Amino acid sequence: MLEKIDGIIVKTKDYSETHKLVTIFSKRLGKFTALARGAKKPRSRMAAVAQPFIYAQFFVYVNKGLSTIQQGEVIDSFRSIREDIIKTAYAAYIMELTDKILEDKSPDAFIFDQCLKTMQWIGDKEDAEIPIMMYEMKLYKKGGFAPSVRGCSNCKNTEGPFWFSYREGGLLCSRCNHLDQEATLLPEAIPKLLYMFLEVGLERVGNISVKDDNQRILRHLLDSYYDQYGGFYLKSRKFLKQLDKFR
Repeated sequence: MLEKIDGIIVKTKDYSETHKLVTIFSKRLGKFTALARGAKKPRSRMAAVAQPFIYAQFFVYVNKGLSTIQQGEVIDSFRSIREDIIKTAYAAYIMELTDKILEDKSPDAFIFDQCLKTMQWIGDKEDAEIPIMMYEMKLYKKGGFAPSVRGCSNCKNTEGPFWFSYREGGLLCSRCNHLDQEATLLPEAIPKLLYMFLEVGLERVGNISVKDDNQRILRHLLDSYYDQYGGFYLKSRKFLKQLDKFR
């Protein structure tokens, strides 16, 4: 059946001398892979829409097996991302994380909207670290391994101060921090930010201001937490860390 589907291209892969396999993340179908015939030909109309990060409207013959893209029209090429190596690295990271965590053909309108809004933020603004962490937390939740940040992961106490425990999978209060001698005492703002990242959509956030020290703590927490629970190696994250050394 031929269907009209709006989606973001997560990744592409060469398929024969002239075609590509394209992974698309859409609100309607979730993540799926389709064949883009002739997409490797420079003069092909398909070449323009069969590129990573493209947000486009596709006409797709949807099958139980491999679907086929009949045609596509670009909605947003995210040109500003393509022209900036840092923005490109950010976009590559969230696309790879999306691809690793989401199951095929499992639609989630909220996650799709957050993905698109994060891409738009990366394209339009200079500082994207916080929106990216917000999207990461929501993907962790979708993947079933988000940290417990609504209160103490052991007794559910919501009164701080809080420690973060990788072993216990989230926050520990002062009564329960003995459960993990390696738990890290958090600055007061961090638990509130972690909860916001998990529960609040990017559309509800205006300009985000987080102290540099707190931002570094949050980045370290999420990276270390993903290393313990995420389970997938991410090439794009390694590249981001290399870029940070030169910034």
